[in-house]
Amino acid sequence: MKKSIWVFLLPALLAVFLAACTDSGSSNEEMDHENMDHGDMEEMDAGDMDMEGEEGDASSDRLDEFAAAPTEMNENAVNNLVTMNTKNITRLNAENPEDTAVLTSQTVWPATHAENQPGTVILAPLENWQFSLAAADLIHHPNDGPVLFMENGEVSEQTLNEINRLNPKGNVDGAQIMIMGDASENTLGQLGEYETQQINGEDAAGFAAEIDRIYAEVSGGEFPNGVIVVSSEEEAKLYSLIAINWIAHMAEPVLYVDNNGIPEATIAALEEREEADIYVLGPDAIISSEIEKELAEYGNVTRIAGEDPVTTSIEFAKFKDEDSSFGWGLAEPGHGLSFVSSSTSDLALAAAPFSHLGKHSPLIWLEEGEVTETVYEFLAQIKPTFTDEPQNGPYNHGFLIGSDAAVPFTTQGILDDKLEIVSEDGGGHGGH
Repeated sequence: MKKSIWVFLLPALLAVFLAACTDSGSSNEEMDHENMDHGDMEEMDAGDMDMEGEEGDASSDRLDEFAAAPTEMNENAVNNLVTMNTKNITRLNAENPEDTAVLTSQTVWPATHAENQPGTVILAPLENWQFSLAAADLIHHPNDGPVLFMENGEVSEQTLNEINRLNPKGNVDGAQIMIMGDASENTLGQLGEYETQQINGEDAAGFAAEIDRIYAEVSGGEFPNGVIVVSSEEEAKLYSLIAINWIAHMAEPVLYVDNNGIPEATIAALEEREEADIYVLGPDAIISSEIEKELAEYGNVTRIAGEDPVTTSIEFAKFKDEDSSFGWGLAEPGHGLSFVSSSTSDLALAAAPFSHLGKHSPLIWLEEGEVTETVYEFLAQIKPTFTDEPQNGPYNHGFLIGSDAAVPFTTQGILDDKLEIVSEDGGGHGGH
């Protein structure tokens, strides 16, 4: 059966966002949607989606106002800054994936006591984004841990110090560190006091299928029915990486296709499901319609795509399959968002845990670190408003990943404003 759904800059979907991960570290407490049946999903019609009248949503007559870019800029705003955080934006001020991974780890896992220590640290190869992306599926419970990086099989002192700080408790099989790919003898010796598990694969498709198998094994032996199919080709990177926050958030893995078609390892993984729910991420130019048709032999196929990586990230943030509960379904205020510049895309590999715990934030690309029209429009659709008392919310919050060189403070100020809760009638916060 084939279902092909194209979503090009549609208005926000009417759906309820289901936060799946919990902070307890217990696999029994996570939201599980993998066994839900899928029915036929009708093609979505923009005319059926209406946000007016929803409490806390922007009224339609103010959407244009909320989506407007600022016109009067203050050049002095960037002078003499002593903080890079603002009220609605938490910035991880780092320029490379290794530093970003450590900052993310320390933000998400304070590790002050057993309840907020990670179970397992995922040690991924910095030089191989395809392996690191697939490995993010292991962030989720029951492993419940960050991705940290090694480079050419070596682990830095900074990363080793963070592993020691975290003091991972181990997953249900006792593994405290899961090593993705090859590690040097030196690295294995440095990690000698920990229980380790090494995962290898001949290529991207084989590695992703192995991650799928191991996640199913560690989480009770059942494969999630849903999968996200992405391309392992270099030109597809900005589209494929959009999946990382979801697979860190929920059980569905990524499986790879390439320009030659569907690799055998991917076919074998799909055949583990009787009738898989297959979500193809990216437009025809990235994953062809011919491959989409071939995938339909293994289950129900739904394509999620925009015209470019930025719009595709937004369409995925809005997408919801009501039959399977797959997808973020951001159609109303009260959410977290993770912003990364398209010029520093590898930082998204390190920041994926912001979708696992805390505010469960999908990834939104900023084109070369700037807020583009499609991002303005999306943020306007989920702009929080209040009628009487702003302290009752709802609130949005952003995580901005990268230094000022990648995402200027001016961009941060704009995002902070667009996430801010405002009076529904335009009267401001006077009297509060």
